[in-house]
Amino acid sequence: MSFAARDQFPGFFSGSSAASTPIVVLDTRVVSGTGGGPEKTILNQPRFLAAAGYRNICAYMHPQGDPGFEQIRRRAASANAPLVSVPDRGAWDLRSIGRMLDICRRECVAIWHGHDYKSNALGLLLKRFWPMRLVTTVHGWVKHTRRTPLYYRIDKFCLPRYERVICVSKDLHDECLALGVPEDRCLLIENGIDEVEYLRTGSQAEAKQALGISPQRMVVGAVGRLSEEKGFDRLVRATERLGRGGLDVQLLLVGEGDQDARLRALIAELGCEDRVRLFGFRANVKELYQAFDVFALSSLREGLPNVLLEAMALEVPVVATRIAGVPGLIDHEKNGLLIQPGSVDELTAALERVLLDAELRQRLAKAGRETIVSRYSFAVRMSKIQAIYDRLLGRGGSSC
Repeated sequence: MSFAARDQFPGFFSGSSAASTPIVVLDTRVVSGTGGGPEKTILNQPRFLAAAGYRNICAYMHPQGDPGFEQIRRRAASANAPLVSVPDRGAWDLRSIGRMLDICRRECVAIWHGHDYKSNALGLLLKRFWPMRLVTTVHGWVKHTRRTPLYYRIDKFCLPRYERVICVSKDLHDECLALGVPEDRCLLIENGIDEVEYLRTGSQAEAKQALGISPQRMVVGAVGRLSEEKGFDRLVRATERLGRGGLDVQLLLVGEGDQDARLRALIAELGCEDRVRLFGFRANVKELYQAFDVFALSSLREGLPNVLLEAMALEVPVVATRIAGVPGLIDHEKNGLLIQPGSVDELTAALERVLLDAELRQRLAKAGRETIVSRYSFAVRMSKIQAIYDRLLGRGGSSC
């Protein structure tokens, strides 16, 4: 059902672009464990949109009793993001329908903003019972399981029916158009980060010493979910080769996931326990980034990863696989190095080149920071999101 926002929510509008009563946006997502890259965007949205008259509520469906959700609670509290817990038993838990509908009615939700296949399907269903505008962000179909084809088919049905589909990378934008999303509803808005928050606060030597690492030892860093698509096994193999070749190098892997045991077994098999450290989940990784001599993105599948933006903002030179939205961010040889996904040989060679060339590291680090400040500011990204909301609700003169 379509509706005029002024008629449905007359108290939200007073003739100006700012609303006297906040307009409620419900950001919805299914999550397990400590979440992933999308949380860095979703949980930061509320504080950037509040001044524009929007109140973003983050409604997360998650397994009941999942200890990882407590980390998400803490991250939400730190970001001043309203968070609603919705216990969920899986794809076919019909109780989620009633719980989400209650939230929509109780909070008088004006815009439903989905962030995955299930929240997209729920939005279409619940709009029959509660009038709201439908927006979704496509973060990428990167984690492949036996259910992935089903989830993809659900999105193929849902996405063309949404009023705005936001894609975080050019490849996802092209894919959504191929799925039948009308061109005027399909928007490319790449990820962004708060460049003020991601600013170096100390020296690299101090950061290494805080981790018990000699300032003379070279550090390769990687941050992300320990899952197959991240290609961390290739990174472990590349590190072992670098060490065997005579480089005093340490790999720091930050994250948790279902590949933890497999990676530990590989590290033991290669005999490089002294060169590879698995840190597990860290809520705040800024201090770790500042110890890295180079950041490595070894992923086989991605959208546009926030971790790459974070590393560049913190002036860490990057080596990344040439996938999805990454080539749009990395200009090879200018602000980073690009390699073919899956190639241990190319990964090893690129890391070795950066680690052995201090002048190259400095040049890439400076150019990376400049790229983030000029093109990937979170504030600029959120101004584009606000324009989408404004246009849907007929506020002001925003266009998108």
